Amino acid sequence: MTPIGVIESCFWTRNGTPRQPLLVPHARACLILHSGGIPQATLEGLVEYSHCWILYVFHKNTDLPRLWEQQGHTNFKAKVRVPRLQGGKMGVLATRSPHRPCPIGLSVAKVEAVHGRMLLLSGVDLVDGTPVLDIKPYLPYCDNVQGAKVPDWIMADGVDDPLAVASVIFSPDFSISLVSCWEAQGKQSLYTSPNEFQILIEQILSRDIRSLSQRLRPHKTTFGYSNMDTYEDNGNCIDENDYSTAITSVVTNERESLSHCDNDIVEYHIIVEGIDVSYTIDGFANVVIHRAALTNDVRNGSVRECNHTIWSHLVSKLANHVA
Repeated sequence: MTPIGVIESCFWTRNGTPRQPLLVPHARACLILHSGGIPQATLEGLVEYSHCWILYVFHKNTDLPRLWEQQGHTNFKAKVRVPRLQGGKMGVLATRSPHRPCPIGLSVAKVEAVHGRMLLLSGVDLVDGTPVLDIKPYLPYCDNVQGAKVPDWIMADGVDDPLAVASVIFSPDFSISLVSCWEAQGKQSLYTSPNEFQILIEQILSRDIRSLSQRLRPHKTTFGYSNMDTYEDNGNCIDENDYSTAITSVVTNERESLSHCDNDIVEYHIIVEGIDVSYTIDGFANVVIHRAALTNDVRNGSVRECNHTIWSHLVSKLANHVA
């Protein structure tokens, strides 16, 4: 099975990517069809729909090589640990865990614009570089199931919601450091200004996005950017092998000088639009966003096909056409 396209997303690593679609309305991505194989005419008419389904591959899974190489589904863990159950186990097919017998994902996103081989999307929960297998329009009359039933733990809110956040505050240092980063990264971003980017960060951290292992035993993300993808389960259901690996890694790194921030509050990091955003969350679920710094990928001059200039032009053009 050959992917038809690839995602250019504001989320550069799994860590920080929303657990479900539409939770972060400001999250943007550009789906680009592969040239030479899929004609751009295949996207004609899609802009008439408000939303679409994206079928894709969980390409960042730590167990992906094992799944591709093994015959059948032998030695696969039937149960995974669920964040909302504080690590309690559930059958993998009763969850939306990326650690599945067949690592295929399904996501819904808002259609912002279509141009040539590009499909602009918002509300995404897709990591940069995600291979896309198919696109289908969202049909409310049959996709929206009235009276659908879900377990009680899915609907938990308020004090019963283990992922709820009390407040999100930006420190003065964040705004200053973000302006500095924007001078280098702003032209390549999907966002027109630091203010737009700040709205995105606030939406991302309005939920506790820490991994299960981090919430059970707070520890710093000091593995480096590539390893952050290896060890962070992003709060999604994590399989037993990854859970053990993460905990073992934490203990090992703590012995090698893993340190906590002042007052035992740990500093965490997410990589969004090539910018490393650091934050803390205290025992009362208050989030403070501290600083922004450029990642190595930005310093090395990574280039994408879509940026805020293209995004703004296409979205404004569509809005004017509709009006």
